[in-house]
Amino acid sequence: MSAHTTSLTPEAFTSALAELADAPWRPEMVIGPLPAPQKIAPFATAVSADVVVSDEELASGRLILLHDPAGNASWEGAFRFVTYAHAEVDAEMATDPLLAEVAWSWLTESLDRQGCDYVAPGGTVTAVQSTSFGSMSAEPRRAEVEIRASWTPVLDTVPRITPHLMAWSELLCTTAGLPPLPTGVVMMPARRTPPRRR
Repeated sequence: MSAHTTSLTPEAFTSALAELADAPWRPEMVIGPLPAPQKIAPFATAVSADVVVSDEELASGRLILLHDPAGNASWEGAFRFVTYAHAEVDAEMATDPLLAEVAWSWLTESLDRQGCDYVAPGGTVTAVQSTSFGSMSAEPRRAEVEIRASWTPVLDTVPRITPHLMAWSELLCTTAGLPPLPTGVVMMPARRTPPRRR
């Protein structure tokens, strides 16, 4: 992955890109570059991720980091994370009326567990069931959950977004059905270059 920066790129965003490049992702996560939106904020970067175990994709998602040096009133800050997470779930789980609340808690608990300071969280949780008929009736019922969310990290002068990246990593892995890493276990960062800015 690569990032394009210039002398006009804010130092705060450059610092955030460096953290993204060195993020200690869980080994089950396959991270790739993703085109960032061009009209939402002056500066943006994005990555995609698949959670893969034994060559089976268990969940997928994307993470976008937006930055407006002037601040954004609707964000309540100068940075904003936007995420999407998707995974198949047990068909019975999709009918559970508490699924939405539980899935939303996967995000907030991940942020809290990683010690993230944040404001203005918002999003939706969608559960979908698919039942096949006719010539496809032999296909098993399928159920999927989608989490779309955004939040504003509360950062110091020099961004420290790594805890938020780790919270997102935990969210995706929880959506995939993997347990959180044990307390005290920290993944070593793999050397990467950050994704290209819009």
